Amino acid sequence: MAHAHSTHDAGKYYIPHGSKWPIVGSVALFTTMLGVASWLNGVEMGPWVLLVGLLAVFYMFFGWFGTVIGESQAGMYNDGVDKSFRMGMMWFIFSEVMFFAAFFGALYYARQLSVPWLGGEGTKFLTNIFLWKDYVPSWPTNGPQAVGGEFETIPAFGLPAWNTAILLTSGVTITIAHHALKAGNRGILKIFLAATFLLGFLFVYLQAHEYAHAYNELNLKLSSGVYGSTFFMLTGFHGLHVTIGAIMLTVIWLRTLKGHFTPKHHFAFEGVAWYWHFVDVVWLGLFIFVYWL
Repeated sequence: MAHAHSTHDAGKYYIPHGSKWPIVGSVALFTTMLGVASWLNGVEMGPWVLLVGLLAVFYMFFGWFGTVIGESQAGMYNDGVDKSFRMGMMWFIFSEVMFFAAFFGALYYARQLSVPWLGGEGTKFLTNIFLWKDYVPSWPTNGPQAVGGEFETIPAFGLPAWNTAILLTSGVTITIAHHALKAGNRGILKIFLAATFLLGFLFVYLQAHEYAHAYNELNLKLSSGVYGSTFFMLTGFHGLHVTIGAIMLTVIWLRTLKGHFTPKHHFAFEGVAWYWHFVDVVWLGLFIFVYWL
């Protein structure tokens, strides 16, 4: 790769050669999934295999991203490469939209179709009378026979409302940072970019506090019927995305401190900003359809 840095024509589309990172990433992901599968099936070495896989994944991330950053700073990426990065990020975010659409679809199906059907609404043969005669089709529900026991829900206008305000504020701070970058005001850029990832980590901390409250005091768990499973799958995956986004913002901030990015060339910043705005929009949907309605 060092030889490519010194010989590549910056006017041509850069194609890397001889990189070890794709095979390292493949082996790392295979090892990680092998560890997960082994752990779930009670294999004693499963957790250790998982740990090795995760360490290999982190090694791959640091190494591969470091290589890409080095190539970018060396001026090896022209407008064509920049366009490819933008298209790749757009398709990645689209795949994330479809990912959450599947879970929102599951929530809609369970709430608007399955629960009423189990209660006898719209059925011709009154199947519910023979299966779950006393089931009341209301939402939230833990399903027929009270799967997982009784539970309480988390009110929308409490901690979830505070987290909504936090994420919306972070959307404002990253927008201010973006405008500061384009204006060449690196002081404002550093301050508001730091504020953005700190707000992101604060969101994750408050969500962890919410989960502890739900499990320990409300008996709301992943096993609490269809409501518990949809609640934790949607909010949990969103929390994972916020964590990943906050880490990416931290990396971008560290790169900013090192003097990376210019008003004209800063796609890495823009890509993370797109991702962060996507996370904000998904949370609004969660707040409305999971907590509020």
